[in-house]
Amino acid sequence: MSKELIAAMRILEEEKGIKPDVIKEALESALILAYKKNYDQAQNVEVVFDENTGEIKVYSVKEVVEINYDSTLEISLEEALKINRAYEIGDKIKFEVTPKDFGRIATQTAKHVVMQRIREAERDIIYDEYIEYQDEILTGTIERVDARNVYVNLGKIEAIMPASEQIPGESFVMDERVKVYVVKVDKTSKGPQVVVSRAHSDFLRRLFEQEVPEIYDGIVEIISIAREAGDRSKVAVNSRDSNIDPVGTCVGPRGTRVQSIVNELNGENMDIIHWDEDPVVFIKNAMNPAEVINVIFDEENHSCIVVVPDYQLSLAIGKKGQNARLAARLTGYKIDIKSESSYAEYLAEMDQMDSTEEDLVEDIDAIIEDTADELIELRAEQDYAEQNLDPEGAEAMMDEASIDPEQDYAELVEEVEYIAEVNEEEEL
Repeated sequence: MSKELIAAMRILEEEKGIKPDVIKEALESALILAYKKNYDQAQNVEVVFDENTGEIKVYSVKEVVEINYDSTLEISLEEALKINRAYEIGDKIKFEVTPKDFGRIATQTAKHVVMQRIREAERDIIYDEYIEYQDEILTGTIERVDARNVYVNLGKIEAIMPASEQIPGESFVMDERVKVYVVKVDKTSKGPQVVVSRAHSDFLRRLFEQEVPEIYDGIVEIISIAREAGDRSKVAVNSRDSNIDPVGTCVGPRGTRVQSIVNELNGENMDIIHWDEDPVVFIKNAMNPAEVINVIFDEENHSCIVVVPDYQLSLAIGKKGQNARLAARLTGYKIDIKSESSYAEYLAEMDQMDSTEEDLVEDIDAIIEDTADELIELRAEQDYAEQNLDPEGAEAMMDEASIDPEQDYAELVEEVEYIAEVNEEEEL
């Protein structure tokens, strides 16, 4: 068994990359459990496996104490000194207790535990390997396809590509080689799970890095991406070198670079635009291929109105609103597109609303002023009636009467009605 185990350890190291130390540690732990279970021992034991000879030995470990209260775990100092006069209290002494038939029993009992440790070690190796590829592109082969998922063989593991990460309408055949973007690598009870994508925006980013050396080197930078996988994408780029045109660099000679990416994505349309720190210029570029006349911002709501020529309204909006939608995602602004004529009507309506509001304010002011005058007169008449003042005194009181110009209109009306009722009662 020992020679076979050593040979198996070497094979596991070569084929699966599991170090002998990992297997040795797992084996020794398993053999300790096997010894205690099969020989009904509660003592502190240690199993040593010699990876060179394959020999297995079991040792009972006892601590040197002044007085021995538990012979399975302790040995008195007096007994220890008989073995070696150098021992002191607190030292550990090993006594070999290897049973004659331990090899056979250990093999049967420890097999499951050892295999479990080996599987765990293998899973850790795979996880450590593939976590390095998270957010990167790998090439795999199509393993199988079901109603919801596509399974891609990446070599040592089968990755899953959910329906949400697939390009709509894209189909695959068995053993087809395909590029995928590693979205995440998780540890699960069943081992590492790798989720890949072809619809992710960063898949497009990595493709540009592969095809455009200037992006990989950091000379040209991808600022933002707006993508509707399988249909159309907008990519905003900028150059850190004023002598390099970022758009032309990404397109490549005769469009070879961008065409390579389009082919990988089965004909997905690609708009590469120049990013600009001025949001007006950036939004105008993002609305490509439509021409933009003006951009009016509403910073409070982080939105804007984009004015385009009448004949380019449908082009600016795009099929089912796609161009406007992608431009909004690319720039981060909520975009309302208006034709030149509709924007003129919009301005006229706004002017009319402003004028109406001004007239309304003037009307309210006039009503309040008239009501205030009437109230002053009524108050004077009331005071005259109550105090039996002469007409000249009443006129003087009217001059002295005051009214708060900011008094609420409803309160004024209520007071006027009250005074009117009082006067009516007095007349009766």
